[in-house]
Amino acid sequence: DEFISSPPRKTVRFGGTLTEILLKYEKGDTTDFELLKHQLSDPDIKDAQIINWLHEFRASVAYLTKELEQLVNILLKLPWLRRSREVVEEYLGFLGNLVSAQTVHLRPCLRMIVSQFVPPRITIREDDVDISDSDDDDENISENFDTCHRALQTVARYVPSTPQFLMPILVEFFPFINKSERTLECYVHNLLRVTVYLPTLRLQILELIIEKLLKLDVSTPQQDIEDAEETANNCASEEKSAEEGLFDMEEDEDRKGNEVVSPNIERMAHPLAERLDILMTILFSYIRDVCHVDGKLDISNTKDLYRDLVFVFDKLILPTHASCHVQYFMFYICSFKLGLAEAFLDHLWKKLQDPNNPSVIRQTAGSYIGSFLARAKFIPIVTVKACLDLLVNWLHKYIDNQDKGANAYCDVALHGPFYSTCQAVFYTLIFRHKQLLDGNLRKGLSYLQSLNFERIVMCQLNPLKICIPSVVNLFAAITRKYQLVFCYTIIERNNRQFIPVVRSGTGGDLVQTCTNPLDSFFPFDPYILKRSKKTIDPMYQFWEELSAEDLENLKKPIKKGTSEDEDDDFLKGETPQNDGVVEIAPNSYESNTRSPVSSIGSPADCYVPYPL
Repeated sequence: DEFISSPPRKTVRFGGTLTEILLKYEKGDTTDFELLKHQLSDPDIKDAQIINWLHEFRASVAYLTKELEQLVNILLKLPWLRRSREVVEEYLGFLGNLVSAQTVHLRPCLRMIVSQFVPPRITIREDDVDISDSDDDDENISENFDTCHRALQTVARYVPSTPQFLMPILVEFFPFINKSERTLECYVHNLLRVTVYLPTLRLQILELIIEKLLKLDVSTPQQDIEDAEETANNCASEEKSAEEGLFDMEEDEDRKGNEVVSPNIERMAHPLAERLDILMTILFSYIRDVCHVDGKLDISNTKDLYRDLVFVFDKLILPTHASCHVQYFMFYICSFKLGLAEAFLDHLWKKLQDPNNPSVIRQTAGSYIGSFLARAKFIPIVTVKACLDLLVNWLHKYIDNQDKGANAYCDVALHGPFYSTCQAVFYTLIFRHKQLLDGNLRKGLSYLQSLNFERIVMCQLNPLKICIPSVVNLFAAITRKYQLVFCYTIIERNNRQFIPVVRSGTGGDLVQTCTNPLDSFFPFDPYILKRSKKTIDPMYQFWEELSAEDLENLKKPIKKGTSEDEDDDFLKGETPQNDGVVEIAPNSYESNTRSPVSSIGSPADCYVPYPL
């Protein structure tokens, strides 16, 4: 009955079949050809018409040469994705036939597919004016993306060289960073899906995504993010106060609480930070899913992804100064297995000690080592000690080679990697000294004494003058407490030699003090993006707030005659805990004089008074 009641398939259009129309066009008769283009371009074209035409085109792909590129482009613009299943299947078959018979159309086909990796825009016009332009919140958008990936896989199956033509198109279609969060989210998610069935493109796609993330990251300094959050919180408080003033009745109490407009606890106030947060969440999810199969870590997959990420890290992250969040993809993948963390440390160590690397790369590698050792809770103390041994031995050898030569004086340009390594060691000791001494104080002190900090601090290169003051002050307090080295005499001498620089400007003379000659930063300072930080926080070592009692204890050296039992009691319960969160460590020397109050999780600029 259904067959009898259905209309017959229409195969003849405008006086002939598709083949006849194309043959007429080749002979110069364009009348039917123009009518064909007009019908295919009709926005009200029906599903049955599309299926009939595609069926004929599939049988006539041999005629669709480069000369008919205009007609092919019209076919590629057909609204096939949001049609019936029959249209979708017929269109996928047409794409396969087209690219296998006429590879000249490969690029246009790929461009059409990639253009569908973002949600369509809905524009509402009124009197020739766009009054609304937003993402289409189509409930079938996920299904549409699945179909796009089927189309791409179909093309790749027929044309093995698809990846090399696809990559430039993926770069070209990457949305600008000022596009909506949804657009960026969908595009990045779809790029990462491509790596699953076109693994040869994974490295290039990861590089593309991380490059874009890095641009977002450096465009949103941590201070700007914190200022935006503070402003949003203040506005919310003011709105809440105004609301309470307007509705001061008991029966409205519940309603008031529900209606007060407050910033979404999951949403970043800074628009670029919001985009970065969403994309970092996607990247972390991708890393987790690739490395785990059925909930268990797959060593082979993890190693392969680690190699790709290290390559991108070397190419993009290491040469970039003061990025705040993107580098955490290395922190995250290293948390899966200790061997990966040790491999990453070894990789950075080779960068640091290689004299053929530029000085700035060596210095940055030193910053990464110190910050990674201090902040990664998954790195055991035995690994920390092994790294300290390497770093300190290298420092002593450097002093052996330099301390009595012509260059034995304090100069960042000459000895940048040395000072960066000193700061990495000092920073690691500040965070890890309690664990190094935990359990057996005498044994721990013996180990720290074997590092011979005194020789490093007293050498002619004078690292205490170059390293960040907040790090120097805490290091001096800790080493004095355990009688490892007395730094205050050198600090006072450095302060007396410290000469401010006067710079003239349009607003008058400005007195500046160069407090960060290394221009150093700590790459694993606290992660402040709200969604994605949930992935990082469980494995992140926050800084414990120094109470007044702690500061007082730092001024009191331990007694050498203390028994081992007393040693254990003294250290009991002082191992750094994850919930010990307070102020922020310096990202640069500017923050040594002014730490953001809203920041948490790093040592503040701590001033420990000199002992009398």
